[in-house]
Amino acid sequence: MSSISFSGGATPQAQFDIFAIAVKQIGNPPGAVFKASFMQTLRAIKEEGVYGVMQLKNRVALITGAGSGIGKAAALLLAREGARIGALGRTEEELQETVEEIKKAGGEAIILTADISQAEEMSKAIERLVKEWGRIDIVFANAGINGVWAPLEELEPEEWDKTLGINLKGTFLTVKYAVPYLKKRGGSVIVTSSVNGTRIFSNTGATAYSCSKAAQVAFTKMVALELADHRVRVNVICPGAIDTNIEESTQERDLEEVREPVEFPEGEIPLTDGVPGRSEQVAQLVLFLAGDASSHISGTEIWIDGAQSLLQG
Repeated sequence: MSSISFSGGATPQAQFDIFAIAVKQIGNPPGAVFKASFMQTLRAIKEEGVYGVMQLKNRVALITGAGSGIGKAAALLLAREGARIGALGRTEEELQETVEEIKKAGGEAIILTADISQAEEMSKAIERLVKEWGRIDIVFANAGINGVWAPLEELEPEEWDKTLGINLKGTFLTVKYAVPYLKKRGGSVIVTSSVNGTRIFSNTGATAYSCSKAAQVAFTKMVALELADHRVRVNVICPGAIDTNIEESTQERDLEEVREPVEFPEGEIPLTDGVPGRSEQVAQLVLFLAGDASSHISGTEIWIDGAQSLLQG
């Protein structure tokens, strides 16, 4: 019997499900007929996904910050659901692994390099994506930095500008240059904000970061209404503590004197006793907002933090 492989490292349970579905669909015909029908059914399942038609088949998704963390997890998940991925980051090196994983699993992806705070670079990157696949259906404006966290008197104007430039202006440019293509057939925009600046205000010193994140929520609501007539939905996710490398972009200075000491003996995240969430959990939320299951949701912020922000406030 000829073989067929399911790439992407399917779990034993997933492999069992695949074969169980195939056997159930073809019943119990004689040997040779069974073999032929079995292989045909397996190919159909591989084409459409284990549990049905891929949610995002043939759609094109632009994902910024796709080289690591939430962006990478979302790129891999959306690709598994059939989306073609424009993986955007500052350098090719940081995106190589993401794109290779997608292709190895049978998906489609290209590398797009740009500084999201630079208009010309973003315009060219989005033009390249459209040239490759002719459309944009999903935008995940995810890239950002924590920047400098310091007392207001010590925060330099250029440090403020850098954080707002990447987090807020970068979101604006990402969406701005994608909008003409989104309008053609409708679509979904998802913005990554944070619990900081939206529910948590006790991280003294994170002023620039929190302001950029609060502004992203306002941006989302304004644009959601503006684009509603074009069937473009715009939503914003607000992650809490997630196991990513964004902390590497954080510079903290002299915060001991300005922060109120607060302790949480059982951890800051009630749902998990302090254990941070995973990028893959956030990616599932992104998939929901990107797909048809959220077709009547727009202009909404969704916190994904295990109730952390309700505790810390």
